[in-house]
Formats: sequence, C-alpha cells, structure tokens
Amino acid sequence: MAFTTLSLSSSLKLVTNNNSFDNGFFGSQFAKSFLSSKLFLGNSSFSVGTLGFTINHHISCRPHINGSRWSSTAFRCFAQKSEPSVSIDGYGSNGASERVVVLVIGGGGREHALCYALQRSPSCDAVFCAPGNAGISSSGNATCIPDLDISDSSAVISFCHKWSVGLVVVGPEAPLVSGLANDLVKAGIPTFGPSAEAAALEGSKNFMKSICDKYGIPTAKYQTFSDAAAAKQYIEEQGAPIVIKADGLAAGKGVIVAMTLEEAYEAVDSMLVEGVFGSAGCQVVVEEFLEGEEASFFALVDGENAIPLESAQDHKRVGDGDTGPNTGGMGAYSPAPVLTKELQSLVMESIILPTVKGMSAEGCKFVGVLYAGLMIEKKSGLPKLIEYNVRFGDPECQVLMVRLESDLAKVLLAACRGELKGVSLNWSPGSAMVVVMASKGYPGSYEKGSVIQNLEEAEHVAPSVKIFHAGTAVDSEGNFIATGGRVLGITAKGRDLEEARDEAYQAVEEINWPGGFYRRDIGWRALPQKQFARNA
Repeated sequence: MAFTTLSLSSSLKLVTNNNSFDNGFFGSQFAKSFLSSKLFLGNSSFSVGTLGFTINHHISCRPHINGSRWSSTAFRCFAQKSEPSVSIDGYGSNGASERVVVLVIGGGGREHALCYALQRSPSCDAVFCAPGNAGISSSGNATCIPDLDISDSSAVISFCHKWSVGLVVVGPEAPLVSGLANDLVKAGIPTFGPSAEAAALEGSKNFMKSICDKYGIPTAKYQTFSDAAAAKQYIEEQGAPIVIKADGLAAGKGVIVAMTLEEAYEAVDSMLVEGVFGSAGCQVVVEEFLEGEEASFFALVDGENAIPLESAQDHKRVGDGDTGPNTGGMGAYSPAPVLTKELQSLVMESIILPTVKGMSAEGCKFVGVLYAGLMIEKKSGLPKLIEYNVRFGDPECQVLMVRLESDLAKVLLAACRGELKGVSLNWSPGSAMVVVMASKGYPGSYEKGSVIQNLEEAEHVAPSVKIFHAGTAVDSEGNFIATGGRVLGITAKGRDLEEARDEAYQAVEEINWPGGFYRRDIGWRALPQKQFARNA
C-alpha cells in the first residue's frame, strides 16, 4: 500500500515509497494551486502551513471545491494547533447527481451537530462553519472560518462566491432577524433560513401572538404592554401564576414564570423600567400560565409546504427535577413519548400548517425550520403554542442530527427551492439523548478558561457517543477550555431511551472538568424514577 507524505515550508519535500525529492518551485503557491488542480495521491497525508490533510483513496469520486476535482473517497483536513479544519467525504461516481459546498453560520452546539450531519450527506462536498469553534475544528466535521464576520452580509456573500458555496444554513436567530438570509437570497445564494420579516415569528413575541390570533392557532391568552402600570393592573386582574415575556430576543432569558404577584411586578419593572433586556424588553407580553408537559416540535418549511422532523423534548430548568431558573437547555431526548403520532398530526394541522399558510398570506413566506415550543395542556390533553423559534433548537438539534439518516444537504436544498412536497425523512430506530455540561454559575455569571480533560476517552465509551462543542477554545498548551455558559453536549444513541441515557452519562462521567456541572436526571419524565437513584 503506497504511503505519501508532503510537508510544506519554503520548499516542498515529498517522500513516497522511500524516495525523497526537494523542489523549491512549489513554495507558497502550492496552497493555492492544489485547490484548483487534479490530485491523485493514493493513501496520503500532507500539511500546508498549519493545516494537515489526510487523503484515503478507495474509489473514484468527484467532490469539488472552487471547481477542483479529487479522485478520492475521503479527503480530511485536521487542524494542527488551533487552526480550522476541513473535511470532504466523497461518495462514488454513482452517488448523488448534484453536490454542493455548504456554509453553516454559527458557532455553538447546534451548528456542530448540523456540520456533523451535513458532512455525512452524500450530496455535500465540503462543509465550512463561520465562525465555528475549537471542537468543530478538531473533530474534522467542518472547516472553521473564525475570521469571517457573519454580521457583514457582503463579506459572507464574497466568501460564498470565492468558494462556490451552493447552500448556506443559518444556525442562530440573530443573523436571521438582522436580514442575512434576505441579502444572501438576493445575491442568488440558496439559503436555509427565513427572511428578516418571517424571522419576526421569533424576533417579536407580539408578532407571533398576532399571527396566532388572526389564523386561529391555539395559544395562551395574552396582552402586550409598553407601560408598566397598565401591565401590573392586568396582572392583578389575572392573578398568579402568570408569565411575563420580553417581546424581543433576549438570549433565551427573557421569560419569567412568576408564581406570585410580587414576582410578576418585579419582572415587569426589570424589563419596562430598568431595561435589563434593552430594546428587547421595551414591550412585554403578559401571558396565561399553562400547566402541562412541554415538548418541542420541528418542521422543515419551503414557503408553502412543511414536513415534520422527529419529536424531541428538552429540559429548560437548570436544576434536577426541573428546578431553578430557565436556561437555553440542559439536555434533550428524542423521540418524546408525550408527542404521540396522533398529537404530531394535530400539531401539523392546527399549528404548523396554519402558520405557514398565514405567513404566505401576509406576504412573508417562511423558508427554514419552524421550532414550535408546545405545552400539552394538562386539563385538555391538547397542544398549545408557547413560542416559535425560527431555527433548530439547541440542544434538541443534537439528538435529531444523530438520528437523521436522510441526506440533510439535499433536503435543505429542496426547502430552499420550494420542493418539499412529497419529501419524507428517514430516522434511525431507538432513541437519542444529549446531556449538556455547563460552566458552574450558569445561567448566571460564570468563569471562563477552566480546563476540560478526557474528552477523547469519553467519546470512546461507546460507538454511539458523540460530543458536540458549544463553547470551547484551545489554550496555548493544546487543552480544551470552557469559553461559554453551555459548553458541551454529550450525545448518545441507544436501542431505547434507557440505553441512550446510560451511555450518555457514562461518557459524562469520563470527563474531567471541575469547573463544570450537569443535570443528573435528563429524560426523567420518560423513564422510571429508579433510573436516577444512582445519580441522586
């Protein structure tokens, strides 16, 4: 078996079958020329500057970046030190007829999961992620582009043109609300994610509620206020418990479930008087408290049609037993038993499809993923819409992407083209669970920079374990360090939820991170209480 090593400095050194050659001709031009020329190296590895590349040749294929062609099944770039990484997986010439380079916008656990799924897509040639993070880079699931300013549409468009990007997938809500998708679509770049106008479903809770009112979508009773005194008077009339929500985007922290009138008044003052959420809290939605079980429902939307994803359920509260303040999510599992097939059909017919049709009628067609936060009401057993997000949930995305068996890139392109009608998705049987590890102090203030060890050992606990990075970096000594509140998503699949849970927690216990913590009861609603005794 031939083995070839190429390493580049000011000159090229080539070692192949015990023969060595030096050639100063290549120099700095090689990094540019190899991306636009034909390359056939058998089983090979080489480095260009601080990037290392491994090529494993099995069968002929035709992935491309910027017009180049490789006759190689797998082409992988791994980061040396803390540089970005590239991964291109080829599939034989009899594979998908259309292949694309994909750019994922964002740098959290959700984006890592999307990169992981896209990299496995037969129709995907290469995955870029901007800005990405250290875990995405080291995993080889994508090339991270930390210097690309995702708030600058012109810079993103320029990058897409330079690298022949055929699909952009926008992960976070902020770029969507600010109009990134509008600009990309105008430039002719297929983009999975709604326009700024359609993203108002998440960007303004009052807008979402008004759509519900107009199109008969079941949701909690509410009123919107910009005056604190009027809001307090309404709260006094309604009584507690009651829910107060900042109208705009508040990083997942703008919802207060007030169990007493005093707590409700304090929430109103913090938003409307003290301005803790800035412009996001200049209006508040005061909403009826719904009692029941929460569930997450996701649907892919092409403007007119929608197809459901598998069900999932997350855990918002920071503490075991669903105690403490709300967070962005401390864990999730899929499927969610609370969402029966009958309920899923009801959600599609009474909530998702009326929203899609309503947005189209309003002149702002929705293209992207609709994430409905639902309450399965205790008194009626029927679903009501709590809120919409206009992107994949985090950490629900992690459990969905490890279960997805369909070609994600192909499906998302179909959504961009209005071609979802008749499309169906394939999912692995069994269950998946993700346990979020967060920095101590989260969702309040927390320290950054604590060292995380044994991640590789944790990922090898079982073949089904995958660790998604949400907030990590690499220090000068090559150690992973925590840089965010939610830092890691330890994900596992199993034949059932019990097996998925056991493997996820076995992996968690392998990780050496004194500066982190996690909930010990993810999945408690769907599993017998005895399952959690050893973690009490």
